[in-house]
Amino acid sequence: MPPLSDTIVAAFLVFARVGACLLVMPGISSPRIPMQIRLFLALACSLMVVPLVLPQVAPAVKSAPLLLMRIVVVEIIIGGMIGVLARLYFWALQFMANAIAMATGYSGAPAGSIEAEEPQAAIASFITLSALCLFFISDLHLEVFRALLSSYSVIPVDGIFQPGTAMVNVTDTLSKAFLSTIRIAAPFIVFAVVVNIAVGLINKLTPSIPVYFISMPFVLAGGLMLLYFAMPDLLRFFSNEAGSYLRNF
Repeated sequence: MPPLSDTIVAAFLVFARVGACLLVMPGISSPRIPMQIRLFLALACSLMVVPLVLPQVAPAVKSAPLLLMRIVVVEIIIGGMIGVLARLYFWALQFMANAIAMATGYSGAPAGSIEAEEPQAAIASFITLSALCLFFISDLHLEVFRALLSSYSVIPVDGIFQPGTAMVNVTDTLSKAFLSTIRIAAPFIVFAVVVNIAVGLINKLTPSIPVYFISMPFVLAGGLMLLYFAMPDLLRFFSNEAGSYLRNF
């Protein structure tokens, strides 16, 4: 067991990586959670992780002050990168949920978002909040903590950061996330294309009738029916895709 002062410095290094990850992790980083609760949660998780990774962190404690400051900055970057990689799927789903709201005609009156800071349509908030609930129900948040523990073996605490490798991981994850969420939004995009073509043809046939305003209730009802039947499969597909990614993270 190292001296108490070395243990405190090691705990601070662990807090730098774990706290930065929780800062952007899905759900826990929500603006609806008070800052004090997020801080206490980061401290609790850091103290829980310290005994498990103390042998990997202890050699960095004896570093010079300037090198120790560099290690702290690198630990914050690594923790934030892990949190960003875990959150990219939710950012992609949020983007596609707004696209679904536009395709079904429900994007005209954005409301206050539940999980994000910027306002978004009610359907988009419903989809992202449901996916976030599945994220915690399926224990996928534990996979993020597992990735944090594994990162101390893969990325040692030595103050060296490889931005090239990090950018490759971000771009690969971003492409996978958007391909997965495009599959989720595909039925609604097809619905919007077909409906708009049909409404345009009817409007050409009867230019004296305001077909667009007459068809809007039917478009909204059709979008709601499609969402009602597709929502379980949509969430199941997203949970499986995000879960398979995080388990191989």
